[in-house]
Amino acid sequence: MLLLIQYTLIFASVLILVALGGCFSEHGGIINIGLEGIMVIGALGGALAMKYLPAGTPAFLMILLVILISVLAGMAFSLLLGIAAIRFNADQTLIGTGLNLLGPAIAVVLVRAINTAESVDNVSSTVAYGTAKKSFLVYLGSFEFNWFMLIAFLILIASYVVLYKTKFGLRLCACGEHPQAADSVGINVYLMRYAGVLISGALGGLGGLVYITAGVSEWKFENGVAGFGFLALAVMIFGQWRPINIGLAAFLFGLFRALSNVYTGFDALVALKLPSTVYNMLPYIISLIVLIFVSKKSRAPKAEGIPYDKGQR
Repeated sequence: MLLLIQYTLIFASVLILVALGGCFSEHGGIINIGLEGIMVIGALGGALAMKYLPAGTPAFLMILLVILISVLAGMAFSLLLGIAAIRFNADQTLIGTGLNLLGPAIAVVLVRAINTAESVDNVSSTVAYGTAKKSFLVYLGSFEFNWFMLIAFLILIASYVVLYKTKFGLRLCACGEHPQAADSVGINVYLMRYAGVLISGALGGLGGLVYITAGVSEWKFENGVAGFGFLALAVMIFGQWRPINIGLAAFLFGLFRALSNVYTGFDALVALKLPSTVYNMLPYIISLIVLIFVSKKSRAPKAEGIPYDKGQR
């Protein structure tokens, strides 16, 4: 049971960060379904940072630098969506799909090139960063606490404050609801939408880092992030684009995802004797069921996905 709680918190942390990233982007009016690809690039940046930072780097400095690099990598990659959707009015769904395909491809090619240059015997798409991962962990008895659990909770609270209690958040939401009205009172809609996309990239990149440091023991880039970007989109929709609701939804989805990691003990506890593949599919099946019932009543920002035309009223 303790292991189930641990994995639930880990996966919920990933989903909270990435879903909040999508929330900021869509509140600004830009649909970001490229979260999967952004997570991969953020994870790549963090993994390479952990690999190449000097072995004697203090743990606290290691954490800060790895987080910073992952965030910057996610922001840089998300900027492709921002430029295409905001500057060139490209179809946001197609661009997001392209990011999801491009992210893992870039990661695999880059890591294999690095492994080849370093004459690694098994030229795979795996980066060795196991030792540095321990900097993020604190052992509380038999419970493995990861600092990202606390970071995700703090970002969740900060997101609520930023979106609903600050001038920036209210302006961002206005650009996703009525961009023409926002422009009429002097708000730079283009700038606010770029800000939303970059925040989305930062949180998506950080979510990718959490996934590889806490969610898996070894990560191959061609496997991506196991659909967590799409699960985060389901969490965002189920949470109705509201940070607190997103947090609650993330714990629910995190629980179902955690069951696939500890299914042996859980199956023995409830005496179901289900195959492991059922537990692996469970979070995705649940997401489909949830979206079927929630999508009709969802209240997405009215102007999301609609290119802003300054001359249109």
